[in-house]
Amino acid sequence: MAKYDKADIERRMQGAVESFKGDLSGLRTGRANVALLDPVVAEVYGAMMPLNQVATVSAPEPRMLSVQVWDKSNISAVEKGIAKAGLGLNPMTDGQTIRLPIPDLTEDRRKELAKLAGSYAEKARIAIRNVRRDGMESLKEDEKKKEISEDERKRLEDDVQKLTDKYVAEADAAAEAKEAEILTQ
Repeated sequence: MAKYDKADIERRMQGAVESFKGDLSGLRTGRANVALLDPVVAEVYGAMMPLNQVATVSAPEPRMLSVQVWDKSNISAVEKGIAKAGLGLNPMTDGQTIRLPIPDLTEDRRKELAKLAGSYAEKARIAIRNVRRDGMESLKEDEKKKEISEDERKRLEDDVQKLTDKYVAEADAAAEAKEAEILTQ
């Protein structure tokens, strides 16, 4: 039985791109995006819990996030969690709702965020290349075990390279779009 599995390689490369896109969605662009609060955790009921397990987060306006805390006793813990996350947001409490106005980004902050998007893209490219390396190694092993011919190995290596090129291009396109969104607001 050959170790090479094209579907597994494609799934892993797709996973690297999806993870990267998730990282990008958490970058603040000056527009309200509920993913901005994904890293926030609040200490409630004696445990650290993600914000989405103690409240509903919505974006009622383009420059405002709204956090509807389910249990009134957790409001101050949620406010502290938002403050500790270092997102540069200033919570305003109104009953069980915490409003978070999204301030304009400074030019320096925009450049920092664009660089960060670029570094996320590089990590995604590295992850994709690592999957390619694993695929190439399994093909060489299969050839060594006489499970596939040299011609078959070369053909399959071309397939792996095409998948790599496809997913690297997808990651690059997502990074360029995010950088443009950050810098042109």
